[in-house]
Amino acid sequence: MASGVPEIHYYEHELSIRRVIEESGLQDLDQALNICDLSSVEQKHRLWQRLLPRIRPYYAVKCNDDPVVVQLLADLGTGFDCASKNELKLVLGCNVSPERIIFANPCRPVSHLEYAKEHQVANGTVDNEFEIYKLHKHYSNSNLIVRFKSEAKEAQCPLGDKFGCDADVDATALMLLAKSLNLKVTGTSFHVGSGCSELEAYDRAIKKAKNLFKFGELLGYDMDLLDIGGGFPGSDDGKFEKISEIVNTSVERYFPDERVKIIAEPGRFFVAAAYTLICKIHAKREVRNEAGKLDTVMYYLNDGVYGSFNCILYDHQVVTAEHYLDEANSLPQFKSLIWGPSCDALDKISEDLLLPNLNRGDLIGFPNMGAYTVPIASPFNGFELPKTLYFRAI
Repeated sequence: MASGVPEIHYYEHELSIRRVIEESGLQDLDQALNICDLSSVEQKHRLWQRLLPRIRPYYAVKCNDDPVVVQLLADLGTGFDCASKNELKLVLGCNVSPERIIFANPCRPVSHLEYAKEHQVANGTVDNEFEIYKLHKHYSNSNLIVRFKSEAKEAQCPLGDKFGCDADVDATALMLLAKSLNLKVTGTSFHVGSGCSELEAYDRAIKKAKNLFKFGELLGYDMDLLDIGGGFPGSDDGKFEKISEIVNTSVERYFPDERVKIIAEPGRFFVAAAYTLICKIHAKREVRNEAGKLDTVMYYLNDGVYGSFNCILYDHQVVTAEHYLDEANSLPQFKSLIWGPSCDALDKISEDLLLPNLNRGDLIGFPNMGAYTVPIASPFNGFELPKTLYFRAI
Protein backbone atom coordinates (compact mmCIF):
# COMPACT_ATOMS: atom_id res chain seq x y z
CA MET A 1 0.00 0.00 0.00
CA ALA A 2 1.18 3.55 -0.65
CA SER A 3 2.33 6.14 1.90
CA GLY A 4 0.30 7.04 4.96
CA VAL A 5 0.02 3.53 6.39
CA PRO A 6 -1.80 3.84 9.74
CA GLU A 7 -0.41 2.50 12.99
CA ILE A 8 -1.39 -1.06 13.96
CA HIS A 9 -1.65 -1.84 17.68
CA TYR A 10 -0.84 -5.38 18.84
CA TYR A 11 -2.46 -7.48 21.53
CA GLU A 12 -2.00 -10.90 23.12
CA HIS A 13 -4.61 -13.66 23.27
CA GLU A 14 -7.87 -11.73 22.76
CA LEU A 15 -8.78 -8.15 21.92
CA SER A 16 -10.54 -6.48 24.88
CA ILE A 17 -12.63 -3.50 23.85
CA ARG A 18 -12.89 -2.39 27.47
CA ARG A 19 -9.10 -2.37 27.80
CA VAL A 20 -8.74 -0.43 24.54
CA ILE A 21 -11.13 2.21 25.89
CA GLU A 22 -9.25 2.48 29.17
CA GLU A 23 -5.76 2.54 27.70
CA SER A 24 -6.49 4.79 24.71
CA GLY A 25 -8.34 7.54 26.56
CA LEU A 26 -11.44 7.15 24.42
CA GLN A 27 -13.65 8.65 27.11
CA ASP A 28 -12.36 12.07 26.02
CA LEU A 29 -13.14 11.50 22.33
CA ASP A 30 -16.14 13.34 20.88
CA GLN A 31 -15.92 11.57 17.52
CA ALA A 32 -17.21 8.02 17.08
CA LEU A 33 -14.48 5.43 16.53
CA ASN A 34 -14.15 2.11 14.74
CA ILE A 35 -12.01 -0.56 16.36
CA CYS A 36 -10.86 -2.96 13.65
CA ASP A 37 -9.43 -6.36 14.57
CA LEU A 38 -7.36 -7.41 11.56
CA SER A 39 -6.79 -10.83 13.13
CA SER A 40 -10.54 -11.45 12.81
CA VAL A 41 -10.17 -11.04 9.04
CA GLU A 42 -7.27 -13.52 9.05
CA GLN A 43 -9.31 -16.00 11.10
CA LYS A 44 -12.16 -15.76 8.59
CA HIS A 45 -9.73 -16.44 5.78
CA ARG A 46 -8.49 -19.59 7.52
CA LEU A 47 -12.08 -20.69 8.15
CA TRP A 48 -12.92 -20.22 4.47
CA GLN A 49 -9.90 -22.26 3.36
CA ARG A 50 -10.84 -25.05 5.76
CA LEU A 51 -14.54 -25.27 4.90
CA LEU A 52 -14.53 -24.31 1.20
CA PRO A 53 -11.11 -25.48 -0.03
CA ARG A 54 -12.07 -25.55 -3.71
CA ILE A 55 -13.85 -22.17 -3.78
CA ARG A 56 -11.51 -19.20 -4.07
CA PRO A 57 -12.85 -16.05 -2.37
CA TYR A 58 -12.94 -12.82 -4.38
CA TYR A 59 -13.59 -10.18 -1.74
CA ALA A 60 -16.47 -7.81 -2.59
CA VAL A 61 -14.75 -4.44 -2.21
CA LYS A 62 -18.06 -2.54 -2.02
CA CYS A 63 -18.71 -4.11 1.38
CA ASN A 64 -15.83 -2.27 3.04
CA ASP A 65 -13.17 -0.51 0.97
CA ASP A 66 -10.84 0.31 3.85
CA PRO A 67 -7.38 0.24 2.20
CA VAL A 68 -5.84 -1.49 5.23
CA VAL A 69 -8.34 -4.36 4.99
CA VAL A 70 -8.00 -4.58 1.20
CA GLN A 71 -4.20 -4.75 1.48
CA LEU A 72 -4.43 -7.46 4.15
CA LEU A 73 -6.71 -9.58 1.97
CA ALA A 74 -4.41 -9.00 -0.99
CA ASP A 75 -1.47 -10.25 1.09
CA LEU A 76 -3.53 -13.31 2.11
CA GLY A 77 -3.98 -14.15 -1.58
CA THR A 78 -7.69 -13.55 -2.08
CA GLY A 79 -9.17 -12.37 -5.34
CA PHE A 80 -11.38 -9.29 -5.58
CA ASP A 81 -14.85 -8.47 -6.86
CA CYS A 82 -14.79 -4.87 -8.12
CA ALA A 83 -17.76 -2.82 -9.31
CA SER A 84 -16.15 0.39 -10.57
CA LYS A 85 -13.01 2.03 -11.91
CA ASN A 86 -12.07 3.38 -8.48
CA GLU A 87 -12.38 -0.04 -6.87
CA LEU A 88 -10.16 -1.42 -9.63
CA LYS A 89 -7.60 1.32 -8.91
CA LEU A 90 -7.64 0.51 -5.20
CA VAL A 91 -7.09 -3.21 -5.72
CA LEU A 92 -4.51 -2.87 -8.49
CA GLY A 93 -2.66 -0.43 -6.23
CA CYS A 94 -2.25 -3.27 -3.72
CA ASN A 95 -0.11 -5.19 -6.26
CA VAL A 96 -2.95 -7.51 -7.19
CA SER A 97 -2.64 -9.02 -10.66
CA PRO A 98 -5.60 -8.48 -13.04
CA GLU A 99 -6.24 -12.24 -13.10
CA ARG A 100 -7.24 -11.99 -9.43
CA ILE A 101 -10.03 -9.52 -10.20
CA ILE A 102 -13.56 -9.97 -11.53
CA PHE A 103 -15.34 -6.83 -12.73
CA ALA A 104 -18.64 -8.04 -11.35
CA ASN A 105 -20.91 -5.11 -12.17
CA PRO A 106 -23.08 -6.24 -15.12
CA CYS A 107 -23.79 -2.62 -16.19
CA ARG A 108 -20.57 -0.60 -16.43
CA PRO A 109 -19.88 2.89 -17.79
CA VAL A 110 -17.76 2.89 -20.95
CA SER A 111 -14.91 4.78 -19.26
CA HIS A 112 -14.76 2.06 -16.60
CA LEU A 113 -14.64 -0.64 -19.25
CA GLU A 114 -11.84 1.19 -20.98
CA TYR A 115 -9.92 1.38 -17.71
CA ALA A 116 -10.39 -2.37 -17.22
CA LYS A 117 -9.17 -2.98 -20.76
CA GLU A 118 -6.12 -0.76 -20.24
CA HIS A 119 -5.19 -2.74 -17.14
CA GLN A 120 -6.09 -6.16 -18.61
CA VAL A 121 -8.89 -6.96 -16.19
CA ALA A 122 -10.58 -9.39 -18.58
CA ASN A 123 -13.18 -11.18 -16.44
CA GLY A 124 -16.51 -9.38 -16.18
CA THR A 125 -20.18 -10.20 -15.75
CA VAL A 126 -22.96 -9.45 -18.24
CA ASP A 127 -26.72 -10.00 -18.05
CA ASN A 128 -28.36 -8.29 -21.05
CA GLU A 129 -27.93 -7.82 -24.78
CA PHE A 130 -27.16 -4.08 -24.61
CA GLU A 131 -24.10 -4.77 -22.46
CA ILE A 132 -22.97 -7.44 -24.88
CA TYR A 133 -23.07 -4.95 -27.73
CA LYS A 134 -21.20 -2.45 -25.52
CA LEU A 135 -18.50 -5.02 -24.82
CA HIS A 136 -18.29 -5.89 -28.50
CA LYS A 137 -17.55 -2.25 -29.26
CA HIS A 138 -15.31 -1.31 -26.32
CA TYR A 139 -13.71 -4.51 -24.97
CA SER A 140 -14.17 -7.31 -27.47
CA ASN A 141 -11.40 -9.52 -26.10
CA SER A 142 -12.83 -9.59 -22.57
CA ASN A 143 -14.12 -12.76 -20.91
CA LEU A 144 -17.91 -12.70 -20.64
CA ILE A 145 -19.39 -14.29 -17.53
CA VAL A 146 -23.16 -14.58 -17.94
CA ARG A 147 -24.95 -13.65 -14.74
CA PHE A 148 -28.31 -15.35 -14.27
CA LYS A 149 -30.98 -14.83 -11.66
CA SER A 150 -31.39 -17.43 -8.92
CA GLU A 151 -32.40 -15.73 -5.72
CA ALA A 152 -32.89 -17.08 -2.24
CA LYS A 153 -36.40 -16.88 -0.83
CA GLU A 154 -34.93 -15.14 2.23
CA ALA A 155 -32.07 -12.62 2.06
CA GLN A 156 -31.16 -9.34 3.78
CA CYS A 157 -30.72 -7.59 0.44
CA PRO A 158 -32.29 -9.28 -2.62
CA LEU A 159 -30.57 -8.36 -5.88
CA GLY A 160 -32.68 -10.08 -8.53
CA ASP A 161 -34.84 -7.06 -9.36
CA LYS A 162 -31.75 -5.23 -10.61
CA PHE A 163 -29.31 -7.85 -11.89
CA GLY A 164 -29.35 -11.27 -13.49
CA CYS A 165 -31.12 -12.68 -16.53
CA ASP A 166 -33.56 -15.57 -16.70
CA ALA A 167 -31.49 -18.74 -16.60
CA ASP A 168 -33.80 -20.81 -18.78
CA VAL A 169 -34.47 -18.37 -21.63
CA ASP A 170 -32.41 -15.19 -21.60
CA ALA A 171 -29.06 -16.68 -20.62
CA THR A 172 -28.97 -19.02 -23.61
CA ALA A 173 -30.05 -16.19 -25.93
CA LEU A 174 -27.21 -14.02 -24.63
CA MET A 175 -24.72 -16.82 -25.23
CA LEU A 176 -25.99 -17.21 -28.79
CA LEU A 177 -25.65 -13.45 -29.34
CA ALA A 178 -22.11 -13.46 -27.98
CA LYS A 179 -21.27 -16.35 -30.30
CA SER A 180 -22.59 -14.45 -33.33
CA LEU A 181 -20.36 -11.49 -32.38
CA ASN A 182 -17.29 -13.69 -31.85
CA LEU A 183 -17.11 -12.85 -28.16
CA LYS A 184 -15.82 -15.26 -25.51
CA VAL A 185 -18.18 -16.64 -22.90
CA THR A 186 -15.95 -18.22 -20.27
CA GLY A 187 -18.35 -18.85 -17.43
CA THR A 188 -21.51 -18.07 -15.50
CA SER A 189 -22.31 -16.33 -12.25
CA PHE A 190 -25.19 -15.82 -9.85
CA HIS A 191 -25.88 -14.14 -6.52
CA VAL A 192 -28.48 -15.62 -4.16
CA GLY A 193 -28.77 -12.31 -2.28
CA SER A 194 -26.70 -10.54 0.34
CA GLY A 195 -27.17 -12.08 3.78
CA CYS A 196 -28.80 -15.26 2.45
CA SER A 197 -30.98 -17.23 4.89
CA GLU A 198 -32.32 -19.92 2.53
CA LEU A 199 -29.33 -22.24 2.43
CA GLU A 200 -30.73 -24.49 -0.29
CA ALA A 201 -30.60 -21.56 -2.73
CA TYR A 202 -26.96 -22.36 -3.50
CA ASP A 203 -27.72 -25.90 -4.66
CA ARG A 204 -30.56 -24.68 -6.86
CA ALA A 205 -28.34 -22.07 -8.50
CA ILE A 206 -25.35 -24.36 -9.03
CA LYS A 207 -27.62 -26.85 -10.81
CA LYS A 208 -28.78 -24.07 -13.17
CA ALA A 209 -25.17 -23.13 -13.81
CA LYS A 210 -24.39 -26.70 -14.85
CA ASN A 211 -27.15 -26.60 -17.47
CA LEU A 212 -25.68 -23.39 -18.91
CA PHE A 213 -22.23 -24.97 -19.04
CA LYS A 214 -23.72 -27.81 -21.09
CA PHE A 215 -25.30 -25.30 -23.47
CA GLY A 216 -21.98 -23.51 -23.76
CA GLU A 217 -20.31 -26.75 -24.77
CA LEU A 218 -22.85 -27.16 -27.57
CA LEU A 219 -21.83 -23.71 -28.83
CA GLY A 220 -18.17 -24.63 -28.72
CA TYR A 221 -17.27 -22.49 -25.72
CA ASP A 222 -14.53 -23.65 -23.36
CA MET A 223 -16.21 -22.47 -20.17
CA ASP A 224 -13.98 -22.78 -17.13
CA LEU A 225 -15.25 -20.32 -14.50
CA LEU A 226 -18.19 -20.57 -12.11
CA ASP A 227 -18.86 -17.61 -9.81
CA ILE A 228 -21.24 -18.52 -6.98
CA GLY A 229 -21.55 -14.93 -5.73
CA GLY A 230 -21.98 -13.87 -2.11
CA GLY A 231 -24.55 -14.13 0.65
CA PHE A 232 -22.24 -15.65 3.27
CA PRO A 233 -22.81 -14.56 6.90
CA GLY A 234 -20.20 -12.52 8.70
CA SER A 235 -21.08 -13.17 12.34
CA ASP A 236 -22.56 -16.68 12.35
CA ASP A 237 -19.89 -19.30 11.71
CA GLY A 238 -22.33 -22.14 12.39
CA LYS A 239 -24.56 -20.95 9.57
CA PHE A 240 -21.54 -20.54 7.31
CA GLU A 241 -20.56 -24.15 8.02
CA LYS A 242 -24.01 -25.34 6.94
CA ILE A 243 -23.79 -23.30 3.73
CA SER A 244 -20.35 -24.76 3.08
CA GLU A 245 -21.68 -28.31 3.34
CA ILE A 246 -24.40 -27.56 0.78
CA VAL A 247 -21.99 -25.79 -1.60
CA ASN A 248 -19.38 -28.54 -1.38
CA THR A 249 -21.97 -31.25 -2.06
CA SER A 250 -23.43 -29.35 -5.01
CA VAL A 251 -20.04 -28.58 -6.53
CA GLU A 252 -18.99 -32.22 -6.25
CA ARG A 253 -22.26 -33.32 -7.89
CA TYR A 254 -22.41 -30.84 -10.76
CA PHE A 255 -18.79 -29.71 -11.27
CA PRO A 256 -16.53 -32.64 -10.37
CA ASP A 257 -14.03 -31.62 -13.07
CA GLU A 258 -11.48 -29.51 -11.19
CA ARG A 259 -10.43 -27.80 -14.40
CA VAL A 260 -13.45 -25.58 -13.75
CA LYS A 261 -12.31 -22.75 -11.49
CA ILE A 262 -14.91 -21.88 -8.86
CA ILE A 263 -14.91 -18.51 -7.14
CA ALA A 264 -17.23 -16.65 -4.76
CA GLU A 265 -17.78 -13.00 -3.82
CA PRO A 266 -17.85 -12.87 0.01
CA GLY A 267 -18.00 -9.41 1.55
CA ARG A 268 -19.59 -9.33 4.99
CA PHE A 269 -18.11 -12.77 5.70
CA PHE A 270 -14.63 -11.27 6.03
CA VAL A 271 -15.29 -7.91 7.67
CA ALA A 272 -18.58 -7.76 9.59
CA ALA A 273 -17.22 -9.19 12.85
CA ALA A 274 -13.88 -7.37 12.57
CA TYR A 275 -15.33 -3.95 13.45
CA THR A 276 -16.75 -2.62 16.71
CA LEU A 277 -18.10 0.92 16.63
CA ILE A 278 -17.64 2.97 19.81
CA CYS A 279 -20.10 5.84 20.29
CA LYS A 280 -20.46 8.43 23.02
CA ILE A 281 -23.74 9.53 24.59
CA HIS A 282 -23.79 13.31 24.20
CA ALA A 283 -27.37 13.84 25.39
CA LYS A 284 -30.21 11.88 27.01
CA ARG A 285 -33.90 12.23 27.81
CA GLU A 286 -36.09 10.28 30.22
CA VAL A 287 -39.68 9.50 29.26
CA ARG A 288 -42.03 8.72 32.16
CA ASN A 289 -45.52 7.29 32.20
CA GLU A 290 -48.60 8.94 33.75
CA ALA A 291 -47.67 7.57 37.16
CA GLY A 292 -44.25 9.19 36.94
CA LYS A 293 -42.41 5.90 36.57
CA LEU A 294 -39.45 5.79 34.18
CA ASP A 295 -40.68 4.15 30.98
CA THR A 296 -38.04 4.79 28.29
CA VAL A 297 -34.59 6.34 28.23
CA MET A 298 -33.58 8.15 25.04
CA TYR A 299 -29.89 8.45 24.17
CA TYR A 300 -28.39 10.69 21.49
CA LEU A 301 -25.09 9.41 20.07
CA ASN A 302 -22.31 10.90 17.95
CA ASP A 303 -23.02 8.58 15.00
CA GLY A 304 -26.28 7.65 13.30
CA VAL A 305 -28.06 6.25 10.26
CA TYR A 306 -26.51 8.81 7.93
CA GLY A 307 -23.09 7.69 9.15
CA SER A 308 -22.03 4.19 10.18
CA PHE A 309 -25.56 3.05 11.00
CA ASN A 310 -26.64 3.43 7.37
CA CYS A 311 -26.51 -0.37 7.50
CA ILE A 312 -29.89 -0.19 9.25
CA LEU A 313 -31.49 1.55 6.27
CA TYR A 314 -29.60 -0.06 3.40
CA ASP A 315 -28.50 -3.43 4.75
CA HIS A 316 -31.51 -4.10 7.05
CA GLN A 317 -29.15 -4.80 9.93
CA VAL A 318 -30.41 -5.21 13.49
CA VAL A 319 -27.76 -3.75 15.77
CA THR A 320 -26.83 -4.85 19.26
CA ALA A 321 -25.22 -2.66 21.92
CA GLU A 322 -22.65 -3.17 24.67
CA HIS A 323 -21.93 -0.85 27.60
CA TYR A 324 -18.78 -0.75 29.67
CA LEU A 325 -19.92 -0.17 33.25
CA ASP A 326 -18.20 -2.31 35.88
CA GLU A 327 -21.38 -2.87 37.89
CA ALA A 328 -23.49 -3.60 34.78
CA ASN A 329 -24.83 -6.99 35.88
CA SER A 330 -26.35 -5.59 39.06
CA LEU A 331 -28.08 -2.59 37.48
CA PRO A 332 -31.75 -2.57 36.42
CA GLN A 333 -32.40 -2.52 32.68
CA PHE A 334 -34.62 -0.01 30.92
CA LYS A 335 -36.18 0.16 27.50
CA SER A 336 -33.77 2.34 25.54
CA LEU A 337 -34.34 4.35 22.38
CA ILE A 338 -31.14 5.37 20.61
CA TRP A 339 -30.93 8.32 18.23
CA GLY A 340 -28.19 9.53 15.94
CA PRO A 341 -26.81 13.09 16.16
CA SER A 342 -28.53 14.73 13.18
CA CYS A 343 -31.67 16.88 13.23
CA ASP A 344 -33.55 14.37 11.10
CA ALA A 345 -36.28 12.39 12.88
CA LEU A 346 -35.45 9.38 10.69
CA ASP A 347 -32.07 9.18 12.40
CA LYS A 348 -33.18 6.41 14.76
CA ILE A 349 -30.69 3.63 15.52
CA SER A 350 -32.79 1.35 17.72
CA GLU A 351 -35.94 1.54 19.84
CA ASP A 352 -36.01 -1.81 21.61
CA LEU A 353 -32.68 -2.24 23.38
CA LEU A 354 -32.45 -2.93 27.12
CA LEU A 355 -29.69 -0.97 28.85
CA PRO A 356 -28.97 0.31 32.37
CA ASN A 357 -29.65 3.99 32.97
CA LEU A 358 -26.52 5.43 31.38
CA ASN A 359 -25.19 8.98 31.64
CA ARG A 360 -24.03 11.65 29.25
CA GLY A 361 -20.41 10.91 28.38
CA ASP A 362 -20.75 7.12 28.72
CA LEU A 363 -19.67 4.97 25.79
CA ILE A 364 -21.71 2.35 23.94
CA GLY A 365 -20.13 -0.26 21.67
CA PHE A 366 -21.78 -1.86 18.66
CA PRO A 367 -20.19 -5.14 17.46
CA ASN A 368 -20.35 -6.57 13.93
CA MET A 369 -20.21 -3.16 12.26
CA GLY A 370 -17.72 -3.89 9.47
CA ALA A 371 -20.09 -4.59 6.57
CA TYR A 372 -21.79 -1.91 4.45
CA THR A 373 -20.98 0.85 6.93
CA VAL A 374 -17.61 2.50 6.23
CA PRO A 375 -17.95 3.12 2.46
CA ILE A 376 -21.54 4.39 2.64
CA ALA A 377 -21.30 6.75 5.64
CA SER A 378 -21.74 10.48 4.96
CA PRO A 379 -20.99 13.62 7.03
CA PHE A 380 -24.64 14.69 6.88
CA ASN A 381 -25.49 17.69 9.07
CA GLY A 382 -21.76 18.37 9.46
CA PHE A 383 -21.01 15.46 11.81
CA GLU A 384 -17.62 13.84 11.38
CA LEU A 385 -17.16 10.29 10.18
CA PRO A 386 -15.55 7.82 12.59
CA LYS A 387 -11.84 7.23 12.44
CA THR A 388 -10.45 3.72 12.75
CA LEU A 389 -7.97 2.14 15.16
CA TYR A 390 -6.37 -1.07 13.91
CA PHE A 391 -5.41 -4.02 16.09
CA ARG A 392 -3.75 -7.34 15.42
CA ALA A 393 -2.80 -10.34 17.52
CA ILE A 394 0.90 -10.88 18.19
